[in-house]
Amino acid sequence: MNKRERQMLDLLKQGRDQYGYVGVKAEFEAEGTRTDELLRLIELARKADLNVGLKIGGCEAVRDLIESKQFGVEYVIAPMIETPYALQKFIDAKNRTYTEEEKESTQFLFNLETETGFTHKEKLFEVACSEGGTDGVVFGRVDYSLSKNVGRDQINSDQITQDASDIARMAVNHQELVVGGGVSIDALPALREIHRIHLTRFETRKIIFSATSLETEGVNTGLLQAVHFELLWLQNKRDHYRFIELEDEKRISMLEERWRVLGQ
Repeated sequence: MNKRERQMLDLLKQGRDQYGYVGVKAEFEAEGTRTDELLRLIELARKADLNVGLKIGGCEAVRDLIESKQFGVEYVIAPMIETPYALQKFIDAKNRTYTEEEKESTQFLFNLETETGFTHKEKLFEVACSEGGTDGVVFGRVDYSLSKNVGRDQINSDQITQDASDIARMAVNHQELVVGGGVSIDALPALREIHRIHLTRFETRKIIFSATSLETEGVNTGLLQAVHFELLWLQNKRDHYRFIELEDEKRISMLEERWRVLGQ
């Protein structure tokens, strides 16, 4: 591990012990996480004794499901589920890919993150709670706000919080609820309001928190440290690929000169 990765590991361990960190998160979907990046993140998570959440690329992304099983992630999330049919496709795909024994150590969740999905919420929960269904729902506030044409600046508004609370009421007896999207210190009042109804976890782009951390004084610091972790992660990623870009520079220059001479 390099110096920056050791810093990230220290942040994860401190977050686990003091700020309610329960996992780290990657996305094959919008974030476009590459396999080598995911493996680095998993190594950090394992050394910090944290879980790993992975958002796959679609409701029936079987290859992503196979990799999630091979890498041993604890949370598998299907993105932007808008209809009962799409949710059933995800359920069927994960049930084909994972054995009953393998599913015991993995949670399967679906993202409800659009106005269209919200209008189908009753039927979605009916499918989710069916035999062999899902373990939980992730309410993605950024895409949900954008789908309603209210913009990111309204993400902590009463309306978005009320809609998330409606999902919490539906999930309370049958499904875990995770809230993500634009989670920062400004989001704490909204998260606490949802938590009074039902909330299992909340997440930033890279860090997954236990909802119980909302009851602690350290949650503000934990969110600041989550931003620091993501910054270090992106800096490390940038330097990694910059090194790859330059590793053959001398060889390329030599061959270009040789080609020029031979061409003459």
